[in-house]
Amino acid sequence: MFVFWIVLASIIVTVITLNFIPSEKKVQTRISEIYAVHDDQFLRSMSNLLGPPLVAGNEVKELLNGDEIFPPMLKAIRSAQKTITFETYIYWSGKIGREFATALAERAKAGVKVHVMVDWVGSAKMDQELLDLMEESGVEIRKYHPLHWYNISRMNNRTHRKLLVVDGKVGFTGGVGIADNWLGHAQDADHWRDTHFSLEGPAVAQMQAAFMDNWIKTSGEVLHGEAYFPNIQPASEHYAQVFKSSSSEGSESVRLMYLLSIASARKTIYIANAYFVPDDLSVETLVAALKRGVKIKVLMPGTHTDSEPVRSASRARWGELLEAGAEMYEYQPTMYHCKVMIIDDVWVSVGSTNFDSRSFRLNDEANLNIYDHAFAQRQIDTFEEDLKKSRKFTHAEWEKRPWTEKLMEHTFALLRSQM
Repeated sequence: MFVFWIVLASIIVTVITLNFIPSEKKVQTRISEIYAVHDDQFLRSMSNLLGPPLVAGNEVKELLNGDEIFPPMLKAIRSAQKTITFETYIYWSGKIGREFATALAERAKAGVKVHVMVDWVGSAKMDQELLDLMEESGVEIRKYHPLHWYNISRMNNRTHRKLLVVDGKVGFTGGVGIADNWLGHAQDADHWRDTHFSLEGPAVAQMQAAFMDNWIKTSGEVLHGEAYFPNIQPASEHYAQVFKSSSSEGSESVRLMYLLSIASARKTIYIANAYFVPDDLSVETLVAALKRGVKIKVLMPGTHTDSEPVRSASRARWGELLEAGAEMYEYQPTMYHCKVMIIDDVWVSVGSTNFDSRSFRLNDEANLNIYDHAFAQRQIDTFEEDLKKSRKFTHAEWEKRPWTEKLMEHTFALLRSQM
């Protein structure tokens, strides 16, 4: 019996080690500040280091809150003629969950090839009834990393990607999940503030490729051909890029993108993020930007949050940033779930990625990067509007918070590698 318990304990320790201790090296030294966002070398670096290059001819539109986000997504689904590929972390039951399931099922019945990837953990609140509705209509559904003995070492690796591609020609990504929390227009504490983005143009093929990454891993099936990767004509003038990041392949891609962007900033950095828990190197890189005169504003959730431990861990990291001159804000009306970074009025990164170690090193993520002055200015305008509904914190306020609060924050900060 003693031997049994020793073996069991060894198995448990091994599983924990495999799930929580990364096997790959990460970027450990600060990125050299050798070029600016406005330099051609910045675009060359982003194109080559992250994988797919920035391509011209795209049109990206911002969609604010559920009232603007869900209708165009559903319209695109209902107008699909050949294919729909859809990957999301959160898919819960409720009004909007049923509406999406019904629309996807209807298109599958009409002969459209519909492929849906949901995360096993993120879809835990999804009724089997909705899954049955889609599957009986011909929708192919896969769950990412369900609990099985053969993938127990990957249980901590979730797909957090939020990708919808219709007919290979129009795509959507951003922060929104499929749940009633996102309905409305952030009008009260029960309806979240979020931003999603529609994409048309050549970069849609990159978004499709990001979806295919996990579809192949999960199903072993390769979806290709004109129905999935059609010839796409230019839609507008935005330079754009969709890249993916995962713990098993290119795990540092999204973290590298953030670090390179911050190191290349010369004027302003605006970060809107639902879960802002920067690691030591990220703090160091942000502080270095402040010291060379870059203005930094960070906007996060306030008391309306779906994760108080993350908020506490975040606050524990504010000291150096506030002391160096960063402006830190907490959104007041409702849960703030946006994931947007704007650098020097021209470079914008949006998508599923949070500014934390879980997104940087554990989750599968995908981001859309846009290089365009007019687009960036619109995102700044939206950011500034959100600041009007936010509370700004000073370094003096941060220092004076109660010792009980400090203790709780530093306790949760010890777990930040999992947040």
